[in-house]
Amino acid sequence: MMIVIGGMIGLGKTTMAELISQKLNGAIYYESVDDNPILPLYYTASEKEIELKRYPFLLQLYFLNSRFKTVKEAAINSIQGLSVIDRSIYEDWYFANINKKLGRMSDLEFDIYEKLLSNMLEELATIPKKAPDLMIYLDGSFDTVIKRIKNRGRSYELDPSLIDYYKLLHSGYKKWLLEHYNSSPVLIINTDNLNIVDNINDQNKVIDLIKSKIKEIAWNRLILSKLKSHIPMFYRVWLFNLLCSFIFSALELFKVKVVFLKHTYKFILHINKIPPKYYVKYHTN
Repeated sequence: MMIVIGGMIGLGKTTMAELISQKLNGAIYYESVDDNPILPLYYTASEKEIELKRYPFLLQLYFLNSRFKTVKEAAINSIQGLSVIDRSIYEDWYFANINKKLGRMSDLEFDIYEKLLSNMLEELATIPKKAPDLMIYLDGSFDTVIKRIKNRGRSYELDPSLIDYYKLLHSGYKKWLLEHYNSSPVLIINTDNLNIVDNINDQNKVIDLIKSKIKEIAWNRLILSKLKSHIPMFYRVWLFNLLCSFIFSALELFKVKVVFLKHTYKFILHINKIPPKYYVKYHTN
């Protein structure tokens, strides 16, 4: 199994990855931060230096290359065991897009980046383990983000001029998750009142949530495999859409937001290579 940890800077992805690796006996794959020669320059350079030396573009290429290598290694390991990735290639586009919005990457640089990312993702589709089994997304308020960034004390992250950058990143991160990420099921964990560093109860609570989600994924796959082996494609799609229509309509009748169920619906059809023309179109609350 392969689990990726995602979410805003400072919310504890590395700590979460280490906890999961320890409790579930997995191999951990760290984000390239401490050995990254460009990251401190990216945070501390003046606008003039950024314009001349193109640090944002270089940083995105550096991360893209290291994350591509990481996800390949983790995918191979996950065939026989558990791989836990501390941020992955799947979030990389969001950071590049923010740099483009800020004018730190040109249209040409972003186009080159997107084409390279697309080629890498196509390459990943050819290996036996094509995608993560689960994305654990760490959510939290902007106040929590700033507090945690200050607490970990990386000097190049503490400049007050970076507040607007962090705020822009935070404002659209969850929207990216809900609207663009479709490579695996998602478990969202709010970290505002969570302390998995020192609080054993919080650690156990998180691990129980993850174990429950893993069992849910395994159960869904078992059901799908049984359906695929006994029912022709047309009837599988028809029955699945009928069931989803009933569930979504019932939930919307009671004003329940069902965006995560709809996300799961699209993912299940996607991994079974069912063409989008068969998808039922649902209004999103």
